[in-house]
Amino acid sequence: MATEAEPTPSHTAVPVNEVLRAKYLEYCSAQLADLLLYLSPDEIYLLAERAGRQRPGADLGDDSYGSMVARATGWLASRIALPPFEVWLEDYRRHPDRYEAYLMGLWEADAVSSEGRADA
Repeated sequence: MATEAEPTPSHTAVPVNEVLRAKYLEYCSAQLADLLLYLSPDEIYLLAERAGRQRPGADLGDDSYGSMVARATGWLASRIALPPFEVWLEDYRRHPDRYEAYLMGLWEADAVSSEGRADA
């Protein structure tokens, strides 16, 4: 059963579910970033190497630090237990203050770009 999305309180044309999905993605990104902050460069290198070994045929030619961080981030993302969107949404609606510390407002840019896509 499909339901209509409600407009956001900021009077934009972006449906609430797109704003909440953008907040969810920012929350997940913040969780990964927090984990990466606890790792030393050597640990990031080891994770990147492990990720490369676990993906046969992966192109490991780029060994820049940025590339290694990206591989380590991908490896961590596949292993940490982040809640599915629906579970996160239910908890967010009950306790939004618990999540605000993880949201820097990047979701607003996603919401604005979604609004632009909707008009295109």
